[in-house]
Amino acid sequence: MITITLPDGSRREYPQAPTVGDIAASIGPGLAKSALAGRVDGQLVDTSHRLESDAHVAIVTDRDADGLEVIRHSTAHLLAYAVKDLFPEAQVTIGPVIENGFYYDFAYKRPFTPEDLAAIEQRMAELAKKDEPVVRRVLPRDEAVAYFKGLGEHYKAEIIGSIPADQDVSLYREGGFEDLCRGPHVPSTGKLRHFKLMKVAGAYWRGDQANEQLQRIYGTAWASKDDLQKHLHMLEEAEKRDHRKLGRELDFFHMEETSPGMVFWHPKGWTVWQQIEQYMRAVYRDNGYQEVKGPQVLDKALWEKTGHWGNYRENMFTTESEKREYALKPMNCPGHVLIFNSQMRSYRDLPLRYGEFGQCHRNEPSGALHGIMRVRGFTQDDGHIFCTEDQILDECVAYTALLQKVYADFGFNEIIYKVATRPEKRVGSDDLWDKAEFAVMESLRRSGCEFIVSPGDGAFYGPKIEYTLKDAIGRQWQCGTMQVDFNTAERLGGEYVTATSGRAHPVMLHRAIVGSLERFIGILIEQHAGALPAWLAPVQVVVASITDAQADYASEVVKELQKQGVRVTLDLRNEKINYKIREHSMQKVPYILVVGDKEKANGAVAVRARGNQDLGVMPLADFSQKLVGDIARKV
Repeated sequence: MITITLPDGSRREYPQAPTVGDIAASIGPGLAKSALAGRVDGQLVDTSHRLESDAHVAIVTDRDADGLEVIRHSTAHLLAYAVKDLFPEAQVTIGPVIENGFYYDFAYKRPFTPEDLAAIEQRMAELAKKDEPVVRRVLPRDEAVAYFKGLGEHYKAEIIGSIPADQDVSLYREGGFEDLCRGPHVPSTGKLRHFKLMKVAGAYWRGDQANEQLQRIYGTAWASKDDLQKHLHMLEEAEKRDHRKLGRELDFFHMEETSPGMVFWHPKGWTVWQQIEQYMRAVYRDNGYQEVKGPQVLDKALWEKTGHWGNYRENMFTTESEKREYALKPMNCPGHVLIFNSQMRSYRDLPLRYGEFGQCHRNEPSGALHGIMRVRGFTQDDGHIFCTEDQILDECVAYTALLQKVYADFGFNEIIYKVATRPEKRVGSDDLWDKAEFAVMESLRRSGCEFIVSPGDGAFYGPKIEYTLKDAIGRQWQCGTMQVDFNTAERLGGEYVTATSGRAHPVMLHRAIVGSLERFIGILIEQHAGALPAWLAPVQVVVASITDAQADYASEVVKELQKQGVRVTLDLRNEKINYKIREHSMQKVPYILVVGDKEKANGAVAVRARGNQDLGVMPLADFSQKLVGDIARKV
C-alpha cells in the first residue's frame, strides 16, 4: 500500500504505485484535467511520474508559479517542433525558460524573417490543437549521442556528449519531434494555448563569440488569454516609455561608440541628475552621514587585500604607471575603509556613517549594455556604516525606514524585499556568515517586512538585502541594497578602541538607496513616461507670450518665478500660441503660462497643466503658491 500525503495534511492510500496523474484523478476530475505536473517530496516531476513509495505530493496547475514555468518550458519545445516541421534542415540547440517567456536557438542556412516567425507561430497553434501526448523516455548517454547524430542534430549530440558517460539522459517526444530535456513537461500539447513569438536575435553557440552564430527566437507564454494580453499591453507601454527613446526626444542624454557604456549628459538631463543628487545629499545630512570623496584609481595591492582582485577581476578596468598596476574602482568600499583608517577611532565614534556620490567603472560585456540602465561608468549614492556588532540591527532597521521614505518621495510605494545569502565563492568564516545572515533577516522582521530568500546570491564578502521597486506598469527594478560585511574592514586593517581599551574590527554595512544614479534616472523616465513630477522636471514652467506686446510682462513673470527658485524658460518667438503650447507639451513641461493683453493688464497668467488641463486664469501669486506647494509635496 502506498500512502500519499497531500498539502492540506490529508492522506490517501493506493494499492498499487500511482502516477501523479492518478493521484490528481482520485481527488477529482477537475484537478485531473488541470494538472500540469506534480511536486513529489519537493521535486518537480511529470504527471506520468510513478510513485513506488510513500511521499508528500502536490498537484501543480496553471495557478502555480511552477505550473507557469512548465508551460513556458513546454512551449519552447513546441516552438522547436514547429520550426523542425516547417524547416527540416534547421538544427535545434538549447531552449530555456527566461523571465516572462522562453527562447530557443537554431542553426539554419538563412536568417528567419518576420514572415517565417508568423508561420512558425501559426504552426505552433496547429500542433497544440492536435493535443498530442508528451512522452518521456530514458537512454544511456552514448546511445542518445548516436541517436541525435543519426537525426543530423550535431549541436544536440555535442551537448549530450559533454554529460558524463555513466549517466542516462531523458528525452521527450511529442508527435514527430523528440528533444533532450530534464523536464518536466505538460502531459499533452493541448495545454499550450496562450503564447506569442516576439522576435529573432543573434546568439553565439555556447555564448562564445569564437563559435558560429545561431538564431534565437524569443517567445512568451501564459496560463490564460487575459494574462497574455496584459503582458503584451505592458510591452507596448514599455516601448512607449523606453528611456533611450525618451532620452533623445527630451534632449536628456545620448550615448555613442566613442565611449561605449558611458553617458553624455545634456543640460536638461544633467538638471534632473542634480535634483536627485541634491535631494540625496539632504538625506545624508539629515540622517547622520558625513559626505566623503575617494580617488578613482587605486593600487592593485589594495584590491588583492579586499578580495576583489581574486573574485571580481574580470569586471575591473586596469591601468599601469611607473611599473605599478592600478584599477579604476568598481566600488567605493575600500576607499571608505582607508578614510576610516586615517586616524584612530573609538567605540564612542560608532556608528560612523560615510556617504559618497562615488563614480565607479565596471567592465560590463558589450552585449549586456542597455541605455543608461546598464553602463560601464556610473555614480552611486554609496554609503558605508562602520559599527559594532551590537549596532547592526538598529542601523539596518533605521536604513529600511529611510529607504521607504525616499522611494515614496520618488513615487514608488510598493517594495519587494529579498535576502541574498552566502555564495559558493566567498571570503570569511561560516560563523561570521551565520551572524551576518541572521542580522539582515532579523532586521527585516523587526521592520515588519515580509521577504524571500535567494540562496547563494550574496556578495562574496557578505549577505545582502535587495530592495526591489514595482513601477507603474508592473515591472520590477532592484535598486537599493544593504550588505552586512564582517570581512572587508578586517582585511584592510580597520580597527577601533573598545570600551575596555582593547582593539576590535568594525562591522561594515554597505548601503545604497537609489544605487546607480544613471540607472535610477532611466527607471524614473520609464515610470513617468518622461513626464517627471514638477520637483524633478528640468523645466518646470514655460512662460509664452501671445504677441510681442506682452514680451516685457512675460519677462517680468519669468524673473519673479526665478526669484523663488523655479526652473522657468521664456518663449517670445513669433509663432502662434497653439504651436508653442503643442511644442512645450511634447517636451512634457509641467506648466505652461500663457500671457496675453488681459493677463498683462491684471497681473495674471493663464495656466495650462501637463495633460492638456486648462486651469484657467489666476493671479501670478496664486500660481506661484500652487507650484511651490507641488514641489514641496513632490507631486
